[in-house]
Amino acid sequence: MADKTEQTTHKYDVTVRNGPFREPDAPALSYDYYINRKGWLIPRAMRVWVDIKGELELFQHQILGVSGGSPGQQLKLTQFLTRKIADQKAQFILEEGRMEKSSEVLVKGFTETDAHLFPRLEAWMRAVKDQVRAEIRTQIGL
Repeated sequence: MADKTEQTTHKYDVTVRNGPFREPDAPALSYDYYINRKGWLIPRAMRVWVDIKGELELFQHQILGVSGGSPGQQLKLTQFLTRKIADQKAQFILEEGRMEKSSEVLVKGFTETDAHLFPRLEAWMRAVKDQVRAEIRTQIGL
């Protein structure tokens, strides 16, 4: 995700602070973002979960068809793909204006409460698959 994100009337500064984290008692990895924009006194927080079965496996295996590699390559691939998915999910949430309504936002898998966004996420995955495959070849060597 770019450092600056456009919404219809607001320009956000988005910074990834930490991640991925393994969510306890959930098959998900998460990333923490701090979101700021002109007029806010303090940044707002967003935690974005990536559902391992519903989102990561769909992107990695069904859409990209990427598998194999050493344990180190597999770890890098998981981190790379979950970061891409989390960035895109954060973008969708910013476009919906949720950061305007709350100082903290938790975004779980788009296969759960935000299931209405899943078709957009899948369409994005299919649209960027060639670009992501090229990045995987150069950055991870798979």
